[in-house]
Amino acid sequence: MDKKRVAVPLVCHGHSRPVVDLFYSPVTPDGYFLISASKDSHPMLRNGETGDWIGTFEGHKGAVWSCCLDTNALRAASGSADFSAKIWDAITGEELHSFEHKHIVRACAFSEDAHFLLTGGVEKVLRIYDLNRTDAPPREVDKTPGSVRTVAWLHSDQTILSSCTDIGGVRLWDVRTGNVVRTLETKSPVTSAEVSQDGRYITTADGFSVKFWDANHFGLVKSYNMPCTVESASLEPKYGFKFVAAGEDMWIRVFDFHTGEEIACNKGHHGPVHCVRFAPGGESYASGSEDGTIRIWQTGPLTNDDTETIIATNGSTGRVKVNADEVSRKIEGFHISEEEKAKEKEEVESV
Repeated sequence: MDKKRVAVPLVCHGHSRPVVDLFYSPVTPDGYFLISASKDSHPMLRNGETGDWIGTFEGHKGAVWSCCLDTNALRAASGSADFSAKIWDAITGEELHSFEHKHIVRACAFSEDAHFLLTGGVEKVLRIYDLNRTDAPPREVDKTPGSVRTVAWLHSDQTILSSCTDIGGVRLWDVRTGNVVRTLETKSPVTSAEVSQDGRYITTADGFSVKFWDANHFGLVKSYNMPCTVESASLEPKYGFKFVAAGEDMWIRVFDFHTGEEIACNKGHHGPVHCVRFAPGGESYASGSEDGTIRIWQTGPLTNDDTETIIATNGSTGRVKVNADEVSRKIEGFHISEEEKAKEKEEVESV
């Protein structure tokens, strides 16, 4: 048997329940950031490069199913089982506004210009909130055929897409008319839909399949069968030569975009993987799991010794370089719970 080099991920602890959504910000003057949603009701913000914990957004009363950051990583949004979508100040952690819904909010997304927030959930209604007029009623798009699972913006905020929990396909809506202009047909419900960084592709995961669609002409470009039911997939953003996919078997697999050949298979999680996302530069990707952890995997050769475990400094020791200037603005003023303060104290004393 050929000896294969085992990838050692950077492990991010902190959540007490399954991690169900991950979102990377674009690169900003302060670096890039990673936000995570969990059933523990506390979205967390991290340094996207090192995985270091920056802060926890406190205010939801139910599981948080979706999270995102705006283009400049100045505001965060989250959708929750407490029937609300909240907007947060990503610098201080302060809750800026709460948009009340009539049922569970499963998905949320900032528009590219950061002026609007799109939400969807069990109500089967897509809503667009004007963030410059938070007290104004939202614009409601045509009723979707099922409970909304994913939402995203594309075409410079002229089009939105959504998928449903119990019905196959991805529906594309014209924002101006509020009508469905195209449906990308899939056999199984789409559990993950991602618009590529360059706007060329829509990456979807449904059942045992990962598909890539032309985001402008909507044709099917590639379709690959996976070795297990996949819940999430992400295309490498810089060159687009590879993609990652993961799901119920706990493995994170890397594939060649052009051939579908498996390049790598990484094990580390102790439960099904619910979400995978590439960092904006493509140098790493993150995975979130039922086991409550986030793991950040390098796509290129690791500079550290392969046998050493790397753990993010959200409480545990590790060989992770921390650029204080990069994240100081985000850390200052953030709400830190008493439990997290106690953990931090214990970890300092144990070093």
